[in-house]
Amino acid sequence: MSSQDDRPLPGLRERKKARTRAAIQQHALRLFREQGYEATTVEQIAEAAEVSPSTFFRYFPTKEDVVLWDDLDPLLIAAFEAQPSELTPIQALRGAFHQVFDGLSAELIERQWERSRLVMTVPELRMRMLDQFTGIIEVIAELVARRIGRPAGDLAVRTFAGAVIGALLATFFAIGAEPDEKTLDQMDKCLALVEAGLPL
Repeated sequence: MSSQDDRPLPGLRERKKARTRAAIQQHALRLFREQGYEATTVEQIAEAAEVSPSTFFRYFPTKEDVVLWDDLDPLLIAAFEAQPSELTPIQALRGAFHQVFDGLSAELIERQWERSRLVMTVPELRMRMLDQFTGIIEVIAELVARRIGRPAGDLAVRTFAGAVIGALLATFFAIGAEPDEKTLDQMDKCLALVEAGLPL
């Protein structure tokens, strides 16, 4: 199984872009925390991050995107694909979640929770997040299909992907606007219920 240390390091340009994107988001979250999401403008975020508004829009097409963006998807995909082949898709998903989230710093975990709080309390962010999950279902279906050797359009594969996202969404909304260190445990428990066949 490959590890993060085995992957080639990104080039200087990519690292610089990643730092700029992270800095813009960090300043945006601070301003949202201090003066509210609605009251904060793109111009204020750009000024705080010491970039131009046009640079902001090169990284984030809208103000909503600066909240919704994270760089965990590539890590989760790589972690899923690196899980042992004998694991079922749901076991591989649970393993990937643990591998990625257990490796995050306390600062990055808190940033995830801060973004979640905003999504839960700002209606337009919540709607955009729901839109995003349509694409995530497609990603999960593709990953699972490759793992088990079926087409991504297979009804069982798509049903599985939808069930996973539905369970995670139900947990997310049940937690509400106050996610904390127990949230990851709750997410894993919801995936365990999917693995057990959703017994009631």
